[in-house]
Amino acid sequence: MALKIRLARAGSKKRPYYHIVVADVRAPRDGRFIEQLGSWNPTLPKDAERVKLKEERIKHWLDNGAVPTDRVLRFLDQAGLAKRPARSNPKKAQPGQKAQERLEAARQAEEDAKAAAAEAESAAAEAPAEEAAGEEATS
Repeated sequence: MALKIRLARAGSKKRPYYHIVVADVRAPRDGRFIEQLGSWNPTLPKDAERVKLKEERIKHWLDNGAVPTDRVLRFLDQAGLAKRPARSNPKKAQPGQKAQERLEAARQAEEDAKAAAAEAESAAAEAPAEEAAGEEATS
């Protein structure tokens, strides 16, 4: 039986309150759980006691193979009960594949327009020089 230490939502609509519970991974989020290990009230100010943990029981369940979710692991890391590895996602801020393709197409069109303008400019510069040379030859 795979166990997770996770959040179970309580509280009313637009007033969230979470219980930190250990539950079977197949159990529903707000459904059956084995034991309640603490609580989290995100509506409290940050300097108040938002997270309450039963440290002894959490250590017991961690030793018995329960795996905390990412949010719970943040709380455990702040309390010094578990270590949360640093995460690095350098691609997070980049646009998606379709947006990158559109940007590349726009850049290509811009380069083509610049090349055509430069070509027209050089052709216009050569044309008066040829006309001037032709006029001198006829005079």
